[in-house]
Amino acid sequence: MTQGKVKEKIVLRYPAEIVEDPVIYSLVKKYDLKVNILRADINPRKEGRMVIEVSGTPEKYAGAVEWLRNIGLHIYSLQQQIIWNESRCTQCGACSVFCPTGALEIKRPEMKVTFNDSKCVACEHCLKVCPVKAVDTIREEVK
Repeated sequence: MTQGKVKEKIVLRYPAEIVEDPVIYSLVKKYDLKVNILRADINPRKEGRMVIEVSGTPEKYAGAVEWLRNIGLHIYSLQQQIIWNESRCTQCGACSVFCPTGALEIKRPEMKVTFNDSKCVACEHCLKVCPVKAVDTIREEVK
């Protein structure tokens, strides 16, 4: 592997039995990774979900991903999680009202909805409000 740096946005799905374990602490201490929590839905004794940006060496990142899997977490790539079907979109703009990052927005003066996946943190608010289901998720596990 190269000696460069890896910077990845990933989604962690926690089973209820380990949601209270200090996973982020371990990523920082054991694997010397920088972790930026972008979004988290973690509750005691319930399944949890966290969107994080992780950076470090490729070796440390690979070791951390293996460790996360071994303790029972599911890891998904953020870049492939939210998809927008432009041909299905009716340009109503409902999604843009609820998008906290501006990934889905209405371009003016055309009044056309656009999607910028680099701004998306996979909060999934758009999934709940789109009346024609033009927004969907793909959950592809990180390899």
